[in-house]
Amino acid sequence: MKLLAATTVPAFLLAAAALFAWPRQAATEHPPSPPGTNEPAPSVDANEEAQPERIPLRLPLVNPKIVISKSARRLELHSGGRLVREYRVVLGGDPVNDKEREGDSRTPEGDFYVCVRNEKSQFYRSLGLSYPNREDAERGLCNRLITRAEYERIVSAINRKRTSPWDTALGGEIYIHGGGTRSDWTAGCVALDDADMRELFDSVPVGTPVSIKP
Repeated sequence: MKLLAATTVPAFLLAAAALFAWPRQAATEHPPSPPGTNEPAPSVDANEEAQPERIPLRLPLVNPKIVISKSARRLELHSGGRLVREYRVVLGGDPVNDKEREGDSRTPEGDFYVCVRNEKSQFYRSLGLSYPNREDAERGLCNRLITRAEYERIVSAINRKRTSPWDTALGGEIYIHGGGTRSDWTAGCVALDDADMRELFDSVPVGTPVSIKP
């Protein structure tokens, strides 16, 4: 019996054998992610982002006026007939309808004026408004919510640019005040963020006209 002569194995066959002998990764396993890629990016609260610094108002304002749009939730501050500031506001629990009586949680509409300033308000700072005005009194008298004597008291206070009586069935104590603007939360007042309220409070005197539009 003849012994087979030794043969030389081609190099490409050796390489193929080595490749199949190497441990293979399971088909369902994914390669590891680069370090840190499996962690979510930190979220940023928009309220915590740095706000651009405002240019200070030039005081005193010239014939200041406040215009409030209920539907836009916006308060505009005017000086000399020119818009100088806009602030976000929120309103009463019934933010759409015009105020008619005490406890209806509505923000009044019409023309008023700042009749009192309170720097120690429960809601940071506040500017009291001359609600009820003459139109409110006429409507209240027509609807028999107030007496003729109460009507005369309201009209007299408005004519003298005083604080309108707040002790009738029409209600009162309607303020522009601080406390925040997350939602319509007041009992009929107009609320701003405290920083905005501070600037507004420092800018307007008693007697400043205030127009509240639907």
